[in-house]
Amino acid sequence: MGILSWIVFGLIAGALAKLIMPGKDPGGIIVTILLGIAGAIVGGFIGTAIGFGSVGGFDLRSLVVAIVGALVLLFGYRQLKGK
Repeated sequence: MGILSWIVFGLIAGALAKLIMPGKDPGGIIVTILLGIAGAIVGGFIGTAIGFGSVGGFDLRSLVVAIVGALVLLFGYRQLKGK
Protein backbone atom coordinates (compact mmCIF):
# COMPACT_ATOMS: atom_id res chain seq x y z
CA MET A 1 0.00 0.00 0.00
CA GLY A 2 1.13 3.51 -0.68
CA ILE A 3 1.51 6.24 1.91
CA LEU A 4 -1.76 7.90 0.92
CA SER A 5 -3.56 4.58 1.35
CA TRP A 6 -2.08 4.18 4.85
CA ILE A 7 -3.19 7.71 5.76
CA VAL A 8 -6.75 7.01 4.63
CA PHE A 9 -6.69 3.61 6.34
CA GLY A 10 -5.32 5.23 9.49
CA LEU A 11 -8.04 7.89 9.41
CA ILE A 12 -10.69 5.20 9.23
CA ALA A 13 -9.07 3.10 11.96
CA GLY A 14 -8.56 6.15 14.19
CA ALA A 15 -12.14 7.34 13.75
CA LEU A 16 -13.54 3.89 14.50
CA ALA A 17 -11.29 3.55 17.55
CA LYS A 18 -12.53 6.95 18.74
CA LEU A 19 -16.14 5.76 18.29
CA ILE A 20 -15.43 2.57 20.23
CA MET A 21 -13.60 4.43 23.02
CA PRO A 22 -15.27 7.84 23.25
CA GLY A 23 -14.06 10.47 25.64
CA LYS A 24 -12.23 13.72 25.91
CA ASP A 25 -8.79 13.60 24.38
CA PRO A 26 -6.15 16.28 24.21
CA GLY A 27 -5.60 16.85 20.51
CA GLY A 28 -7.91 16.95 17.57
CA ILE A 29 -8.43 15.20 14.28
CA ILE A 30 -4.71 15.30 13.45
CA VAL A 31 -3.89 13.35 16.62
CA THR A 32 -6.67 10.89 15.78
CA ILE A 33 -5.25 10.37 12.28
CA LEU A 34 -1.71 9.92 13.63
CA LEU A 35 -2.90 7.46 16.28
CA GLY A 36 -4.81 5.57 13.61
CA ILE A 37 -1.80 5.34 11.30
CA ALA A 38 0.50 4.35 14.15
CA GLY A 39 -2.16 1.93 15.39
CA ALA A 40 -2.30 0.27 11.99
CA ILE A 41 1.46 -0.18 12.09
CA VAL A 42 1.53 -1.40 15.71
CA GLY A 43 -1.45 -3.67 15.11
CA GLY A 44 0.28 -5.12 12.04
CA PHE A 45 3.41 -5.89 14.06
CA ILE A 46 1.41 -7.43 16.90
CA GLY A 47 -0.76 -9.43 14.51
CA THR A 48 2.28 -10.78 12.70
CA ALA A 49 4.07 -11.58 15.98
CA ILE A 50 1.18 -13.64 17.36
CA GLY A 51 0.71 -15.48 14.09
CA PHE A 52 -2.39 -13.69 12.85
CA GLY A 53 -0.74 -13.20 9.48
CA SER A 54 0.65 -10.19 7.70
CA VAL A 55 -1.37 -7.07 7.00
CA GLY A 56 -1.15 -6.40 3.32
CA GLY A 57 -4.21 -4.68 1.97
CA PHE A 58 -7.67 -3.34 2.63
CA ASP A 59 -9.71 -6.17 4.07
CA LEU A 60 -11.72 -6.77 7.20
CA ARG A 61 -8.88 -8.52 9.03
CA SER A 62 -6.50 -5.62 8.37
CA LEU A 63 -9.11 -3.14 9.53
CA VAL A 64 -9.70 -5.05 12.78
CA VAL A 65 -5.96 -5.28 13.44
CA ALA A 66 -5.55 -1.55 12.75
CA ILE A 67 -8.48 -0.65 15.02
CA VAL A 68 -7.12 -2.79 17.87
CA GLY A 69 -3.71 -1.15 17.47
CA ALA A 70 -5.31 2.30 17.45
CA LEU A 71 -7.32 1.44 20.58
CA VAL A 72 -4.14 0.38 22.37
CA LEU A 73 -2.38 3.60 21.38
CA LEU A 74 -5.42 5.75 22.24
CA PHE A 75 -5.59 4.15 25.69
CA GLY A 76 -1.87 4.71 26.23
CA TYR A 77 -2.11 8.29 24.99
CA ARG A 78 -4.94 9.02 27.41
CA GLN A 79 -2.98 7.50 30.28
CA LEU A 80 0.10 9.61 29.49
CA LYS A 81 -1.77 12.86 28.92
CA GLY A 82 -4.12 12.38 31.85
CA LYS A 83 -1.34 12.66 34.41
